[in-house]
Amino acid sequence: MAKRDTETLRYLLDYCEGDRQREKVAAYIECGSHAKAASLLDCHPRNVQRAVQHAKHRAAMQGHSPEHGMVHTVPDGFNVRGVSTLYDAKGKAVSQWVKSGADDARRREIMKGIFDAFADDLPRVPPSKPITVDAPDLLNLYTFTDGHVGAYAWAAEGGAEWNLDIAEQTFVDAGNYLMKVAPKAKKCILSFQGDWLHFDGMLPVTPTHGHVLDAAGRPGQVVTYAIRICRRLIAAALKRHEQVDVVVSEGNHDLYSSLWLRRLLTVAYENEQRVNVHQHESPYHATTHGLCFIGWHHGHLKKNEQLPLLFATRFPEMWGRTRYRDAHGGHWHHERVNEHSGMTYWQHGALPAPDSHASRNGYDSHRQATAITYSAKCGRIAVNIYRPEMSEAA
Repeated sequence: MAKRDTETLRYLLDYCEGDRQREKVAAYIECGSHAKAASLLDCHPRNVQRAVQHAKHRAAMQGHSPEHGMVHTVPDGFNVRGVSTLYDAKGKAVSQWVKSGADDARRREIMKGIFDAFADDLPRVPPSKPITVDAPDLLNLYTFTDGHVGAYAWAAEGGAEWNLDIAEQTFVDAGNYLMKVAPKAKKCILSFQGDWLHFDGMLPVTPTHGHVLDAAGRPGQVVTYAIRICRRLIAAALKRHEQVDVVVSEGNHDLYSSLWLRRLLTVAYENEQRVNVHQHESPYHATTHGLCFIGWHHGHLKKNEQLPLLFATRFPEMWGRTRYRDAHGGHWHHERVNEHSGMTYWQHGALPAPDSHASRNGYDSHRQATAITYSAKCGRIAVNIYRPEMSEAA
């Protein structure tokens, strides 16, 4: 878009949230392109593009989108439900009716704007020193499902304590151990396999049914620990693998948190070429490694036996060119491995101690995390397990 065209977007300055977003939009209007504006502000062009898109969205939600003939705004806290325009015989708009209503999504929009603004200004992780691992055929998958960072467990009820500090130490110990004992591999995947956070908002309740949860900290503390544990595990993986892929899956406890965590890690590591955060909006995700198909679904939406057909339908090209197919999930906190038609589903165990709900209902299982090694030619060739007792014994 040329500079003379972007001048017509000056109205967007009234719909920016914060000085930083307004600075990006103003630079875009002045320079005429995302790339030139980014060069002026010393940031990535995607940051400028996101700022402009967010301002356009806020303007349109309040009825102001001149490109589409919408020029009558509604107050903040309301959104436009419909616009009716009356034209004369020459096609000129002579009147317009705007239908509006209370904006139930306003809080979600504000939260997204906060996360976007935070991500734009988030310090990027500098590139790490490259390493060489002479095992190009191998890939290690480290699965951390049902982390429930922010949950509280009392040993008198469930047999072991669980809080924010214990969660961090347990996951770091698990990652260090599994990365040490797993075969050397050029590439690894860190899978945060759903329910990484225990609750999804300001209140400690499940997002869909509102069940009250045992919380170990305030929301801000939970977010801090959840991000820091991911960062520590990624840093450890970079010391042992040339390439580190990160998968953040949706769970039933963290429908929204999994989304912002995936976005945040993407921005934080955008300058680190050795880290690739997988981008997916669906609760069903897959990739390949040679002849291996590796899929993910937390387990909260589909039964295990339904997944082979679903994955074959969603990812037919990947399915067709692979021979060894695994899907990974969690949700139930205990391990179960079932081979179905054309695919093995791994329902992984979880590391957190049982909370009061699990204890009172007798949901007992071994606490563990796994590292599975895949050969590009031969499929799954090794499995290593970590249990908290290993660190306690040491």
